[in-house]
Amino acid sequence: MSQDAGQGRYAGRTFAGTRYQLRDLLGEGGMASVHLAYDSVLDRQVAIKTLHTELGREPAFRERFRREAQAVAKLTHTNIVSVFDTGEDDLDGMTTPYIVMEYVEGRPLGSVLDEAVRRQGAMPADQALGVTADVLAALEISHEMGLVHRDIKPGNVMITKRGVVKVMDFGIARAMQSGVTSMTQTGMVVGTPQYLSPEQALGRGVDARSDLYSVGIMLFQLVTGRLPFDADSPLAIAYAHVQEEPVAPSSVNRALPPAVDALVARALKKNPNERFPSAEAMRDECLRVAASFRAAPPSIVPGAPTSSGAGVGSAVFPPVDGTAAAPAGPVRTPYQPTPAPGPYGGPAPTPSYGYPQHGGYPAPGPAAYAPAQGVPTPPPYTTAAEPPSGPRGGGRGGKRVIIGSVAVAVIAVGALIGALLMNNNGKKDDPEAGRATAGASSTPTKASGYRGPDTTKTIDTDECTEPQESYNDPDKIRLPDFTFKYIKSVKECFNAAGWTMKTVSVDENTYGEGSIREQFPAPGTDVDPEKMPEILFNVSTGNPPSA
Repeated sequence: MSQDAGQGRYAGRTFAGTRYQLRDLLGEGGMASVHLAYDSVLDRQVAIKTLHTELGREPAFRERFRREAQAVAKLTHTNIVSVFDTGEDDLDGMTTPYIVMEYVEGRPLGSVLDEAVRRQGAMPADQALGVTADVLAALEISHEMGLVHRDIKPGNVMITKRGVVKVMDFGIARAMQSGVTSMTQTGMVVGTPQYLSPEQALGRGVDARSDLYSVGIMLFQLVTGRLPFDADSPLAIAYAHVQEEPVAPSSVNRALPPAVDALVARALKKNPNERFPSAEAMRDECLRVAASFRAAPPSIVPGAPTSSGAGVGSAVFPPVDGTAAAPAGPVRTPYQPTPAPGPYGGPAPTPSYGYPQHGGYPAPGPAAYAPAQGVPTPPPYTTAAEPPSGPRGGGRGGKRVIIGSVAVAVIAVGALIGALLMNNNGKKDDPEAGRATAGASSTPTKASGYRGPDTTKTIDTDECTEPQESYNDPDKIRLPDFTFKYIKSVKECFNAAGWTMKTVSVDENTYGEGSIREQFPAPGTDVDPEKMPEILFNVSTGNPPSA
């Protein structure tokens, strides 16, 4: 492939036979390029995104990409960039998946924000709340369809010439995070570090509330002209999302009323259970707050501080001489375990069309630490992360970066207070270990707010007796996904395969007693069936989380 083709410059080429004729390059990055194109069948302009990485060589990824694009094509809303078509074509000997989208004439929100910052220091609060409400309207539709965006940021929001807000890049990222390619690792999280929710940074399952956290970050940025968490490295930023509290927006922009502070604070809660329950609820609050105060020009406080995440170095990585260093200052106890996605899946980001993206460089080495007694060593999460587009995005030099073992590093801090975590999260060691038995491990005391088991969430025993083969090693299997499943069904599956498990009780009343909340190793992990590890499960007690 020529260098120009490798960079996504297919101008003059055609796709789908001769239907789509590629014209101007709109944007490109390490994984994708977007061209303006002409649809000769329907006589209209469209935008075509082509993935030009090694992902195109993998049939499993191409199938996942196709299915995700089909799901996104069902999203029809004024505030969503429409997907018209998808397919794959052979370009210079490489199978290249592509997606045909609505062509939006306008500017990325990041560019609009940059102009507002130059003129006033930030975007006026009423305008920012209006844009945010429109983004949430788009998310409301996608969440109803079971699609979580996972990369909400100004670079993925377009403002048309008529001022209409358009959210783009739904779905593609989920295919990239599906774990079916040799380029991914178990627990891989693809996202922009400045906008990652804490659960994304930890490599946990996400649901719609993860998008709402990212919207909260974006709203903070719109009304203050800066990000709540920024640092010199993606790892430090991810650490800040998990461990640090953001400052109030009004401490940066004095023109903001307390209602904006309260709205942002709720959206940025570390515990997803404490955020807005839905995009609709957050949108309603944005509109209510916008109508409750008289708009005023931004009044930016020079040099107002925001959180930096700079303490991650001494807290996670040992000094050069190898001696352990104590964390700088008190380490906040992480939030209660996040319920996994329910009806929602989870995608992750790809380069935004109309916005240049960039290549990557190697990740930092993994953090060395000794896990606290009784705390299992986590899997090696790897986060491929894009800095947001534009000078206000917080990226350094505009380069794609990869966070090496973000979750490992953050959990390393947690390992220092492992015993405290076990107490505060309401977890109690299950006396039952080793071979699974048919019933639930214990009968918890039913507290106020208790939710009973959902025994319909079962898993077929074939998932254990005939598991999927590893994509990378024919001698290994992929660990099934047991999350959401009722514990009795899981134990029957384990018994059929002769596997062993250990369970830990977790107070959680969203999904009901006996529901698997988390598993370690994570779903999709390659394991040797001849040396099957003991699987650890967090199992819901059905009781509400303890205060």
